[in-house]
Amino acid sequence: MKTLGMILASLVRQWRTVNDERLKPLGLTQSRWITLSHLKYEDGMQQHQLARLVGVESPSLVRTLDGLESLKLIERRHCEKDRRGKTVHLASAATELVMEMDSVLDETRAQVLAGLSEQEIAEFTRIAEQIQHNLQQLTKHKSN
Repeated sequence: MKTLGMILASLVRQWRTVNDERLKPLGLTQSRWITLSHLKYEDGMQQHQLARLVGVESPSLVRTLDGLESLKLIERRHCEKDRRGKTVHLASAATELVMEMDSVLDETRAQVLAGLSEQEIAEFTRIAEQIQHNLQQLTKHKSN
């Protein structure tokens, strides 16, 4: 029997695989669409924070950001709070691509969640957020 952790990991992998295939025609790799998605929700975050959210080491994110910057989809700026750091911002040229990306992601989300009521989705989200909170607490305790 699979554990809850195994099931959740499998869900994430499968969902990302479907999104990867559907976003390829837009020229987006997994690292690029995930990065753009995070920036859509929190534009201007520090590069190291973005790396943590995306789930990669900073050098890996730098390669992704270099590619996005060469396509003029993002801008890196010096951080006002940390002279050594940089903040990452969506460029205006990214607006149309992000809207197309969101359309694809929304369609996939609807198909993945088909057959579930709004109440079931809300309850699953609440449970997942509680698990996430518990994991964050464990991580905080580990680093202290």
